[in-house]
Amino acid sequence: MLGPEVIFYSLVILLILVFLSVPIGISLGVASVIGVYLAYDDINIALSILGSTAYDSIRSHTLAVIPLFMLMGEVISRSGAAKDLYTLCDRVLYKLPGRLAAATVIGNAAFAAVSGVAIASAATFSRIAYPEMRRLSYKKSYALGVIAGSGSLGMLIPPSVLLIVWAILTEGSVGALFIAGVIPGLLLGFSFVIYCSITALINPSIAPPLDSMNVGKSYVMQRTELISGLGIISLIILVLGGIWAGFFTPSEAAGFGALGSIVLGYAKGMRSKEFKEAIYNAGRYTAPIMFLLIAGSMYARLLAVSGGITLIQELVIGTGLTPFGLILIMTLVWLLLGALIDSISDILLTVPIFAPIAISAGFDPIAFAIYGIIVIEAGLLTPPMGLLIFTVKSSVPDSSVTLGEIFKGSIPFWLLMLLVASLILFFPSLATWLPSLMF
Repeated sequence: MLGPEVIFYSLVILLILVFLSVPIGISLGVASVIGVYLAYDDINIALSILGSTAYDSIRSHTLAVIPLFMLMGEVISRSGAAKDLYTLCDRVLYKLPGRLAAATVIGNAAFAAVSGVAIASAATFSRIAYPEMRRLSYKKSYALGVIAGSGSLGMLIPPSVLLIVWAILTEGSVGALFIAGVIPGLLLGFSFVIYCSITALINPSIAPPLDSMNVGKSYVMQRTELISGLGIISLIILVLGGIWAGFFTPSEAAGFGALGSIVLGYAKGMRSKEFKEAIYNAGRYTAPIMFLLIAGSMYARLLAVSGGITLIQELVIGTGLTPFGLILIMTLVWLLLGALIDSISDILLTVPIFAPIAISAGFDPIAFAIYGIIVIEAGLLTPPMGLLIFTVKSSVPDSSVTLGEIFKGSIPFWLLMLLVASLILFFPSLATWLPSLMF
């Protein structure tokens, strides 16, 4: 039964499993295996393709980037460097209205450059920034929104796990996507800082006046903050600078970054017990991602062998929609899925279909990737099941916090993300200019 109709049956199976609350990875894997079996009418061929796909997916040296960056982020978080970084940003921005909110954004951006995971950023700064902002009488929904919104920077500012997964699925360059995410990531972070400061200036009820915050404040940089600040900056330069200058491949940069984080962790007082816990957690977070990648690769293989991608392209293009009409539909799907499932599952379900359609419609693949990542991350702030919202809720040391307060505070950041994504869409050079200098 080899043909496009196989896609219909496999999608029905996939939707049924998802609605039955079966995890996305298992749902994708089961639907794909059944689809391949229907295509070839031979269970041995289906299992053989599953085995070869799993082997081809995991053996790629590109995937070594994921556990290494996970380890780097874990070590930085456990060493206390993230807290020192937040304090350092607070000291530097002491004359800025809403400075703790701005420090949260900048701290998240810097932490994102050494972790690559939005959930880790949101969880870390929920514990660090929220108590300090509440102690100084920041409005609860404002503080929560800043933490949830700025946590999204972790999936755009390189190194980013989402960018790695996107590159693997589309057979693109991880390094090119890393470099492409720099300007949009800085633009998004800058827009967050501007919003935090202007809002605090216009509405003093959400943040304390500058004078009351600065009374008795010592702005002498502490030794531990200096070590953490210089260490994290050095890691960012080592990883991104090494890729940009062509000294390292992304995999090599991840290895040197992990080694550098271990040196920083040791300087911050981490010893064997803490390092073992960091390695264990990095492995624990990496394993589900690898499983999802195997299932996603199987799903992409099914789309290829059955002619499903060609069929979907013909159906979509046959509707007569303009390129921007197509993008609008994709955006709505990403936001809807982002409100229900995690980002990696969102990418695995949609990118094998959306990316070829966007390229055939004339969109630059790199700019489209950055646009997609931003929109998918905006989906994590979308009611009713935004994953970043639930991460903040479970991480803040305040049982009185409600999901409604976090959603309310994160709406402006959701809008800013869609605004920056639109800028990428209309001015793709924001994403493509830096990679064009290297690749």
